[in-house]
Amino acid sequence: MTQFKGQNIIDFLKVFPDDASCKRYLAELKWRDGFSCSKCGHTSGHYRQNHSYFCYKCKHVESATSGTLFHKVKFGLRKAFCIVFEMSTSSKGASSIQLSKRYGIQQVTAWYFMQKVRKAMASSQKWPLSELVHVDEFVVGGQEDGKKGRSYNTKKTKVIVGVELNHKRGIKRAYAQVIDDYSSKSFMPFFEQHIAKNAKVVTDKWTGYAPLKNQYNIEQVHSNKGKNFKELHLVIHQIKSWIRTIPTHALKHHMNRYLNEFAFRLNRSQSKQTIFHKAIERMVKHQPIYQYQITQNLNT
Repeated sequence: MTQFKGQNIIDFLKVFPDDASCKRYLAELKWRDGFSCSKCGHTSGHYRQNHSYFCYKCKHVESATSGTLFHKVKFGLRKAFCIVFEMSTSSKGASSIQLSKRYGIQQVTAWYFMQKVRKAMASSQKWPLSELVHVDEFVVGGQEDGKKGRSYNTKKTKVIVGVELNHKRGIKRAYAQVIDDYSSKSFMPFFEQHIAKNAKVVTDKWTGYAPLKNQYNIEQVHSNKGKNFKELHLVIHQIKSWIRTIPTHALKHHMNRYLNEFAFRLNRSQSKQTIFHKAIERMVKHQPIYQYQITQNLNT
């Protein structure tokens, strides 16, 4: 298949002028390695003009959207593609309020679909940060009055972030994740999922990192009011600035999804030409999720 490449909205609209062109793109992605019936597993079938497959064995007709995160999209595939394009290619992201107005759909409909896109943007955990990695924590929404530093009883959402730097101390990749508190127990899942055992990890002097030295190569240095972690704090500032554009009523319960979206874009800043295709590819491979699953699985 021919991948869509680029960030130009005019070129994008030329390639995807209608729902049929979007469905064809999904079909080519879904069956690029051959057809396998989702009902019976049979591999022989007939590709139809409406971009579906007819199984010769069980007679099941499978659409290009079934079994994907585009399953039962009711506001049109072209609009759905446009939302994915904006979410993946924009450096600042977009809110469901903005996109609902832009594409003429209900705000809640846009919000639910965007949560599906963010689900697809979650890290595969196959490529942990492996070189020089700076780690710190922060709270979303700023410090509360009377609470300085790492306050355990803050009502703000606590987040841990790791930033991988290249040999010129440029920002290479980053991941972030919600934590319950500032203990090593809360830090450990983030380290296990996103940081390689052979990475050179640098943190500040916070005692919560000390127990992790048994498994990770950690050096603790004085923060010097953030001067020793300039690149890390730049990423934290970018996350906070972007989060301010998101309605706060859904912020805490769904924060990990927003952090996934931020990391997905940042980690592909050098491959923006194919970032839209990568997002669509992940949505095709992902099993369908429904609205009740999004609201029930608040921490996923």
